[in-house]
Amino acid sequence: MIYRKLGRAGLKVSGISIGSWRTFGQTVDDATTQACMVAAYDAGINYFDGAEAYGNGAAEIAMGKVFKACAWPRDTYIVSSKVISVGNKPTQRGLSRKHLVEACDAALRRMHQDYLDLFFCHRPDPDTTLDEVVHT
Repeated sequence: MIYRKLGRAGLKVSGISIGSWRTFGQTVDDATTQACMVAAYDAGINYFDGAEAYGNGAAEIAMGKVFKACAWPRDTYIVSSKVISVGNKPTQRGLSRKHLVEACDAALRRMHQDYLDLFFCHRPDPDTTLDEVVHT
């Protein structure tokens, strides 16, 4: 596997990642999700990506089941999530401090993790200043 440094932090990320959009928790069952993630991990892929918007969290729940079942050492893989929207209420969308914090906490619960390595803003939010996003 080829690994690349991400930014200046020295984090080494596999050149291929496993994403979960429209697959895990949605169009494939848990057994297939586990088979895909285990094959990827065994091949040296160390980066697993989810998002609150993927099946309203279903993708991250499916990934979390695999993380829990496989019990890989946490320092052997990288997990990311993305935030933008999980509902129609004003506090369930966008990049406000409230939603960022709650979305991060929810992703941690769904994926059975103590921390995320990366947390992305999935899309811009014209209602929230960049200062608020960065400060949070």
